Amino acid sequence: MARASDRSWPDPEIAADLAALRAAAPLVHCVTNVVVSAFTANVLLAIGAAPAMVHAPEEVADLVPAAGALLVNLGTVTAEQAEAARIAVAAAREHDVPWVLDPVAVGPLPFRTALAHELLEQRPTAIRGNPSEILALAGLGAGGRGVDATDGPEAAIDAARDLARRSGAAVAVSGAVDHVTDGERLITVPGGDELLTRVTGAGCALGALVAAACAVVPDPLRAAASASALLAAAAERAVSGARGPGSFAVGLLDELDALGR
Repeated sequence: MARASDRSWPDPEIAADLAALRAAAPLVHCVTNVVVSAFTANVLLAIGAAPAMVHAPEEVADLVPAAGALLVNLGTVTAEQAEAARIAVAAAREHDVPWVLDPVAVGPLPFRTALAHELLEQRPTAIRGNPSEILALAGLGAGGRGVDATDGPEAAIDAARDLARRSGAAVAVSGAVDHVTDGERLITVPGGDELLTRVTGAGCALGALVAAACAVVPDPLRAAASASALLAAAAERAVSGARGPGSFAVGLLDELDALGR
Protein backbone atom coordinates (compact mmCIF):
# COMPACT_ATOMS: atom_id res chain seq x y z
CA MET A 1 0.00 0.00 0.00
CA ALA A 2 1.42 3.38 -0.97
CA ARG A 3 -1.06 5.73 -2.54
CA ALA A 4 -4.45 6.08 -4.22
CA SER A 5 -4.08 9.05 -6.53
CA ASP A 6 -4.97 7.50 -9.89
CA ARG A 7 -8.54 7.12 -11.06
CA SER A 8 -7.75 3.48 -11.88
CA TRP A 9 -7.29 2.80 -8.13
CA PRO A 10 -4.14 0.68 -8.48
CA ASP A 11 -4.05 -0.35 -4.83
CA PRO A 12 -6.82 -2.86 -4.07
CA GLU A 13 -6.33 -2.53 -0.30
CA ILE A 14 -7.20 1.16 -0.30
CA ALA A 15 -10.20 0.60 -2.54
CA ALA A 16 -11.38 -2.25 -0.31
CA ASP A 17 -11.02 -0.12 2.81
CA LEU A 18 -13.02 2.70 1.22
CA ALA A 19 -15.74 0.26 0.17
CA ALA A 20 -15.89 -1.19 3.69
CA LEU A 21 -16.14 2.29 5.18
CA ARG A 22 -18.99 3.30 2.89
CA ALA A 23 -20.83 0.02 3.48
CA ALA A 24 -20.62 0.34 7.26
CA ALA A 25 -21.13 4.14 7.49
CA PRO A 26 -19.63 4.14 11.00
CA LEU A 27 -20.55 6.76 13.56
CA VAL A 28 -17.40 8.70 14.44
CA HIS A 29 -17.66 10.43 17.80
CA CYS A 30 -15.50 13.56 17.65
CA VAL A 31 -14.31 15.39 20.74
CA THR A 32 -12.62 17.98 18.60
CA ASN A 33 -11.79 21.64 18.38
CA VAL A 34 -14.28 24.38 17.65
CA VAL A 35 -12.32 25.81 14.73
CA VAL A 36 -12.63 22.65 12.63
CA SER A 37 -15.87 20.99 13.79
CA ALA A 38 -17.97 21.80 10.72
CA PHE A 39 -15.23 20.99 8.20
CA THR A 40 -14.42 17.73 10.00
CA ALA A 41 -18.08 16.73 9.98
CA ASN A 42 -18.35 17.47 6.26
CA VAL A 43 -15.20 15.46 5.49
CA LEU A 44 -16.62 12.48 7.38
CA LEU A 45 -19.93 12.76 5.54
CA ALA A 46 -18.13 12.99 2.19
CA ILE A 47 -16.17 9.81 2.81
CA GLY A 48 -19.30 7.94 3.91
CA ALA A 49 -19.09 8.08 7.72
CA ALA A 50 -21.52 9.66 10.18
CA PRO A 51 -20.08 12.43 12.41
CA ALA A 52 -21.17 13.25 15.96
CA MET A 53 -19.72 16.30 17.69
CA VAL A 54 -20.56 15.72 21.35
CA HIS A 55 -18.33 17.50 23.88
CA ALA A 56 -20.32 17.74 27.11
CA PRO A 57 -18.80 15.62 29.88
CA GLU A 58 -22.33 14.69 30.91
CA GLU A 59 -23.01 13.06 27.51
CA VAL A 60 -19.82 11.71 25.99
CA ALA A 61 -19.84 8.33 27.75
CA ASP A 62 -23.40 7.65 26.61
CA LEU A 63 -22.54 8.05 22.93
CA VAL A 64 -19.29 6.09 22.79
CA PRO A 65 -20.82 2.57 22.85
CA ALA A 66 -22.83 3.39 19.72
CA ALA A 67 -19.78 4.74 17.88
CA GLY A 68 -17.54 2.89 15.51
CA ALA A 69 -14.61 5.04 16.61
CA LEU A 70 -13.70 8.01 18.79
CA LEU A 71 -11.53 10.99 17.85
CA VAL A 72 -9.91 13.15 20.54
CA ASN A 73 -8.46 16.35 19.08
CA LEU A 74 -6.79 18.85 21.42
CA GLY A 75 -6.86 21.88 19.13
CA THR A 76 -8.91 24.23 21.32
CA VAL A 77 -8.92 22.23 24.52
CA THR A 78 -10.54 23.64 27.65
CA ALA A 79 -10.77 22.22 31.15
CA GLU A 80 -14.30 21.00 30.37
CA GLN A 81 -13.25 19.43 27.09
CA ALA A 82 -10.26 17.80 28.77
CA GLU A 83 -12.64 16.14 31.23
CA ALA A 84 -14.87 15.08 28.34
CA ALA A 85 -11.87 13.54 26.61
CA ARG A 86 -10.92 11.57 29.71
CA ILE A 87 -14.46 10.25 30.10
CA ALA A 88 -14.83 9.41 26.42
CA VAL A 89 -11.51 7.57 26.28
CA ALA A 90 -12.37 5.56 29.39
CA ALA A 91 -15.68 4.58 27.78
CA ALA A 92 -13.93 3.66 24.54
CA ARG A 93 -11.58 1.36 26.38
CA GLU A 94 -14.45 -0.19 28.32
CA HIS A 95 -16.44 -0.91 25.18
CA ASP A 96 -13.51 -1.80 22.87
CA VAL A 97 -14.13 1.17 20.61
CA PRO A 98 -11.01 2.23 18.66
CA TRP A 99 -9.87 5.76 19.40
CA VAL A 100 -7.52 8.23 17.79
CA LEU A 101 -5.46 10.93 19.51
CA ASP A 102 -4.69 14.11 17.55
CA PRO A 103 -2.23 16.03 19.78
CA VAL A 104 -2.65 19.45 18.17
CA ALA A 105 0.04 21.99 19.21
CA VAL A 106 1.57 19.83 21.94
CA GLY A 107 5.01 20.89 23.10
CA PRO A 108 4.93 24.65 23.67
CA LEU A 109 1.58 24.65 25.54
CA PRO A 110 1.89 22.93 28.94
CA PHE A 111 -1.80 22.22 29.67
CA ARG A 112 -2.55 20.32 26.48
CA THR A 113 0.89 18.68 26.52
CA ALA A 114 0.24 17.23 29.96
CA LEU A 115 -3.21 16.09 28.86
CA ALA A 116 -1.81 14.46 25.72
CA HIS A 117 0.68 12.47 27.79
CA GLU A 118 -2.08 11.49 30.21
CA LEU A 119 -4.27 10.25 27.37
CA LEU A 120 -1.31 8.48 25.79
CA GLU A 121 -1.22 6.20 28.83
CA GLN A 122 -4.71 4.99 27.81
CA ARG A 123 -3.22 3.37 24.69
CA PRO A 124 -4.86 4.97 21.66
CA THR A 125 -5.48 2.87 18.60
CA ALA A 126 -3.79 5.48 16.41
CA ILE A 127 -2.09 8.85 16.73
CA ARG A 128 -2.13 11.48 13.98
CA GLY A 129 0.03 14.57 14.13
CA ASN A 130 2.37 16.81 12.22
CA PRO A 131 6.12 16.14 12.58
CA SER A 132 6.68 18.67 15.39
CA GLU A 133 3.71 17.32 17.36
CA ILE A 134 4.92 13.73 17.04
CA LEU A 135 8.45 14.70 18.09
CA ALA A 136 7.09 16.57 21.12
CA LEU A 137 4.75 13.74 22.12
CA ALA A 138 7.66 11.31 21.88
CA GLY A 139 9.70 13.59 24.17
CA LEU A 140 12.20 14.43 21.44
CA GLY A 141 11.23 17.99 20.52
CA ALA A 142 9.73 21.22 21.80
CA GLY A 143 6.85 21.30 19.34
CA GLY A 144 6.14 23.64 16.48
CA ARG A 145 4.88 27.18 16.09
CA GLY A 146 1.39 26.79 17.47
CA VAL A 147 -0.42 24.37 15.16
CA ASP A 148 2.26 24.68 12.46
CA ALA A 149 5.10 22.21 12.15
CA THR A 150 8.68 23.46 12.12
CA ASP A 151 10.12 20.03 11.32
CA GLY A 152 9.91 17.93 8.16
CA PRO A 153 8.16 14.53 8.09
CA GLU A 154 11.41 12.57 7.68
CA ALA A 155 12.78 14.11 10.89
CA ALA A 156 9.98 12.47 12.88
CA ILE A 157 10.16 8.92 11.51
CA ASP A 158 12.36 7.53 14.29
CA ALA A 159 10.30 9.36 16.92
CA ALA A 160 7.12 7.94 15.41
CA ARG A 161 8.54 4.42 15.53
CA ASP A 162 9.53 4.87 19.17
CA LEU A 163 6.16 6.36 20.06
CA ALA A 164 4.35 3.50 18.34
CA ARG A 165 6.35 0.88 20.22
CA ARG A 166 5.75 2.58 23.58
CA SER A 167 2.07 3.32 23.10
CA GLY A 168 0.94 0.35 21.02
CA ALA A 169 -0.64 2.78 18.52
CA ALA A 170 -0.18 3.21 14.82
CA VAL A 171 1.44 6.64 14.40
CA ALA A 172 0.76 8.78 11.34
CA VAL A 173 3.11 11.70 10.65
CA SER A 174 1.45 14.14 8.29
CA GLY A 175 3.32 16.38 5.88
CA ALA A 176 4.24 16.79 2.23
CA VAL A 177 4.78 13.03 2.45
CA ASP A 178 2.96 11.08 5.16
CA HIS A 179 4.70 8.33 7.13
CA VAL A 180 2.71 5.74 9.06
CA THR A 181 4.29 3.19 11.39
CA ASP A 182 3.40 0.65 14.06
CA GLY A 183 6.96 0.59 15.34
CA GLU A 184 8.06 -2.16 12.97
CA ARG A 185 6.35 -1.59 9.63
CA LEU A 186 6.51 1.76 7.83
CA ILE A 187 4.19 2.92 5.05
CA THR A 188 4.99 6.05 3.06
CA VAL A 189 2.10 7.91 1.45
CA PRO A 190 3.09 10.60 -1.08
CA GLY A 191 0.69 12.92 -2.82
CA GLY A 192 -1.70 15.61 -1.70
CA ASP A 193 -1.08 19.27 -2.44
CA GLU A 194 0.37 22.37 -0.78
CA LEU A 195 -3.13 23.90 -0.64
CA LEU A 196 -3.94 21.46 2.17
CA THR A 197 -1.74 23.63 4.40
CA ARG A 198 -3.85 26.70 3.55
CA VAL A 199 -7.21 25.23 4.58
CA THR A 200 -8.00 25.36 8.29
CA GLY A 201 -8.61 21.89 9.61
CA ALA A 202 -7.21 19.71 6.83
CA GLY A 203 -4.86 17.92 9.23
CA CYS A 204 -7.57 17.65 11.88
CA ALA A 205 -9.93 16.21 9.27
CA LEU A 206 -7.30 13.59 8.49
CA GLY A 207 -7.40 12.56 12.14
CA ALA A 208 -11.14 12.03 11.75
CA LEU A 209 -10.59 10.00 8.58
CA VAL A 210 -8.11 7.82 10.46
CA ALA A 211 -10.77 7.24 13.13
CA ALA A 212 -13.36 6.35 10.49
CA ALA A 213 -10.98 3.88 8.89
CA CYS A 214 -10.13 2.35 12.27
CA ALA A 215 -13.83 1.64 12.73
CA VAL A 216 -13.83 -0.79 9.79
CA VAL A 217 -10.21 -1.88 9.26
CA PRO A 218 -8.83 -4.20 11.97
CA ASP A 219 -5.17 -3.27 11.35
CA PRO A 220 -4.64 0.32 12.63
CA LEU A 221 -1.51 0.76 10.47
CA ARG A 222 -3.43 -0.07 7.32
CA ALA A 223 -6.37 2.06 8.47
CA ALA A 224 -4.20 5.13 9.00
CA ALA A 225 -2.35 4.63 5.73
CA SER A 226 -5.59 4.25 3.79
CA ALA A 227 -6.98 7.42 5.37
CA SER A 228 -3.84 9.33 4.40
CA ALA A 229 -3.97 7.98 0.85
CA LEU A 230 -7.64 8.88 0.43
CA LEU A 231 -7.09 12.46 1.53
CA ALA A 232 -4.04 12.77 -0.72
CA ALA A 233 -5.98 11.41 -3.70
CA ALA A 234 -8.88 13.81 -3.14
CA ALA A 235 -6.49 16.75 -2.75
CA GLU A 236 -4.69 15.95 -5.99
CA ARG A 237 -8.00 15.88 -7.85
CA ALA A 238 -9.42 18.97 -6.14
CA VAL A 239 -6.46 21.21 -6.99
CA SER A 240 -7.04 20.96 -10.71
CA GLY A 241 -10.22 23.01 -10.47
CA ALA A 242 -9.26 25.28 -7.59
CA ARG A 243 -8.66 29.02 -7.87
CA GLY A 244 -7.36 29.20 -4.29
CA PRO A 245 -7.89 27.74 -0.81
CA GLY A 246 -11.63 28.50 -0.71
CA SER A 247 -12.59 26.67 -3.86
CA PHE A 248 -10.03 23.98 -3.02
CA ALA A 249 -11.76 23.27 0.31
CA VAL A 250 -15.12 22.83 -1.44
CA GLY A 251 -13.50 20.75 -4.16
CA LEU A 252 -11.83 18.55 -1.57
CA LEU A 253 -15.22 17.59 -0.15
CA ASP A 254 -16.55 16.88 -3.64
CA GLU A 255 -13.56 14.73 -4.54
CA LEU A 256 -13.71 12.79 -1.27
CA ASP A 257 -17.33 12.01 -2.11
CA ALA A 258 -16.36 10.98 -5.66
CA LEU A 259 -13.53 8.63 -4.70
CA GLY A 260 -14.04 5.12 -5.97
CA ARG A 261 -17.35 5.92 -7.68
